[in-house]
Amino acid sequence: MQSGITGMLFRPCRSIDAEINSLAKILIVDDDRVLCTLVSDWLITQHYNVESTHDGLSALELLKLGGFDLVVLDWDLPGKTGIELLKDFRDWGGQTPVIMLTAKDEPAEKERSFDYGVDDYVTKPFGVRELAARIRAVLRRPPEMISEVLVAGAVQLNRSKHCVTKAGVVVKLQPKDFTLLEFFMRNPDQTFSTDVLLTRVWASDSEASVDALRTAIKRIRQAIDTADGDPSKSIIKTVPRVGYTLQSNE
Repeated sequence: MQSGITGMLFRPCRSIDAEINSLAKILIVDDDRVLCTLVSDWLITQHYNVESTHDGLSALELLKLGGFDLVVLDWDLPGKTGIELLKDFRDWGGQTPVIMLTAKDEPAEKERSFDYGVDDYVTKPFGVRELAARIRAVLRRPPEMISEVLVAGAVQLNRSKHCVTKAGVVVKLQPKDFTLLEFFMRNPDQTFSTDVLLTRVWASDSEASVDALRTAIKRIRQAIDTADGDPSKSIIKTVPRVGYTLQSNE
């Protein structure tokens, strides 16, 4: 099956994309599995958190779970078309931005998709740079999406450099631990249940588990709290029977 991507433009643009990524969780819905794989792989290199599915019904179930920052949605899907999915999603209050990805380019079809609540419209075949630019533009709208450096006490996280420091000393974290710490630092002083953290940080089809979350938090604590000599001073607090929170004043 021929992908809808213009092949010669399929090159990572690290110098621009990495500055905007911000831990956005993106759902790609397209029955072209080759296209899904190409786009997903490329976005992952830019540090986006990406999931993909290939039919409208499974996409609807994923959207019901919530936790996505943006949806790239094909119009022609088995089970439930993209335009039907979009209408249903908006009718029951879904606010997640949606980029429609389709070979349909008639003005009436574009008008219909915008009437149903699409945020942008990309026609196939397309260059991955164009899609990436449109993703950045949509994600750029909320002001918190463009902050490059996050700070919590002596800990600084630079997303574009994919680097964490504590009191100026570089802290090495595994990729998933970095993503989890970034989520906490983007949402300081808020308590999140294990279910929410697994939904936002782990892909639903990955080996997500409570044990995986606990292990990641333990590694983060060991990496950024060891210098204090007192684990109880960790900026990531356990809230009994509720979940976890990052206290920005620690």
